Amino acid sequence: MRVIKISSLGCPSCIIMNNIINKLKNDYIFEIEELDYDFDDIEKYNPGKILPVLIFYKNNTEIARLCGEHKKEEIINILERDV
Repeated sequence: MRVIKISSLGCPSCIIMNNIINKLKNDYIFEIEELDYDFDDIEKYNPGKILPVLIFYKNNTEIARLCGEHKKEEIINILERDV
């Protein structure tokens, strides 16, 4: 699974979600691409205005999108889909 994470350095929700994602990296196998809302070319992902944005891809198809703070269990549910 591939995950695009769009966040910003000054975003409190992004810091919280970064901690969750970093903990999940130890238990789940996924490729993550981290993009900065303020500096990277993110328009093609249509991120909206609520950060962070986590976009989950399987076989190059978007299967889920989370915007804002979410519980670790919600992310785990997506990571475990069709494993």
